[in-house]
Amino acid sequence: MAMLVVIGLSTTINPDPAQSETCSLPSEHGGMTFPIEKIDPAWVCRLYEIIDNYTTVSQVGPIRAGLPESLYHQLLDRPTLAATLINRLELGLYKSEARGPGRFWGNDGEGTKGIVQLAYQDRTSRIYYLEGSHDSRLLPNISGKAVVFLRMDSVKDADGAEAMDSTMVSYMRLDNRILSGVVTLLRPIIGGTITRKLSKGVETVNRLSALMRQHPDRVLLKALGPPAFPDDDVAFLKQALDDLSHSSGAISSRTTSP
Repeated sequence: MAMLVVIGLSTTINPDPAQSETCSLPSEHGGMTFPIEKIDPAWVCRLYEIIDNYTTVSQVGPIRAGLPESLYHQLLDRPTLAATLINRLELGLYKSEARGPGRFWGNDGEGTKGIVQLAYQDRTSRIYYLEGSHDSRLLPNISGKAVVFLRMDSVKDADGAEAMDSTMVSYMRLDNRILSGVVTLLRPIIGGTITRKLSKGVETVNRLSALMRQHPDRVLLKALGPPAFPDDDVAFLKQALDDLSHSSGAISSRTTSP
């Protein structure tokens, strides 16, 4: 599972109750510290089972997306909108659908699909829980669960525009015990697949952000095409494109002034 950068979410969810007294999550992942103590106790053991018995662990980033912090978060909050825009602009084949309160189904169009849920979020961190499957020539019909730690940092790019750097650490555990038994052979293949998919997801968001800055009319035209977006998504996108247009114009004016 690796489409969460494009089809993340930030709806508060209510997972099934679980005991956390016997499960202790480490706070450091990939050299980054996360506020584990703030995670809802109902999530702790579900995440621990994967992290403590992972098949493979992968790290990606930092990868830059040319969006201001608020807009980057808002797109993560609207996975269906982001995935549909990417599809209509021919940047990828992502799809996303709401599947009940706080649950989103995603498909990256390249054999990976599943459910994404948010276990924790704050301004700089998100922790996702995923259940899904992948089917390809090298990895036919495998399924598993994953925990993804996402760290977001607000930065300035070379032109002085606001941007976001994202770094992800992903723990994945296979469901198939037979495959897990040959993990030494599978780890390079699975790890490489996850890394490529995570990287492609963030890079696709960066391409979307570039189009939103440089060709807002084209993005809006695609958004207004059938089937229609919900009214609140259209209003959000119009405001976002207007804000990006003004910020890009201000930066251009500063860089060209004598």
